[in-house]
Amino acid sequence: MPILAPTINSYKRLVENFWAPVTVSWGLEHRAASIRLITPPTASPKACRFEVRVPGADTNPHLVLAAILALGWRGVEKKLELTLPPLGKGQNVGGVEDKGQRLAKSLKDATAMMARPESIAREALGDEFVEHFCGTREHEIRLWDEAVTDWEFRRYIETV
Repeated sequence: MPILAPTINSYKRLVENFWAPVTVSWGLEHRAASIRLITPPTASPKACRFEVRVPGADTNPHLVLAAILALGWRGVEKKLELTLPPLGKGQNVGGVEDKGQRLAKSLKDATAMMARPESIAREALGDEFVEHFCGTREHEIRLWDEAVTDWEFRRYIETV
């Protein structure tokens, strides 16, 4: 996930009720699904396409595409089936009806999941890449943790 949402700010976009994906999900014409299958009703099957909706404008598109292709190829090689039913139009993502696993809510959580020894990222992208990339994200998190934001200053200048 840190490849698709690589900055602290990336996760401020991925919240419920803003047409952003918040779960591991796919859906037919569903704008809040992580992967959206678009099938125009009167178009030929060749007009079908899909969107991976998690990545934002702050990503490296080369890394995003490489990750999508590597993970897609992993699914093909292992003959994996989609285990979740598709989200339908109007289905509440992140609500009771949604059976998808919640995506990470922060860069820290996403990086920790990617860095785990058993992560799918390690299998698909290799240990060397995962170690290096997670190291860059951990550095970013450390810099953020050390920063004093304008909000903190304005919020606490009068009370502390």
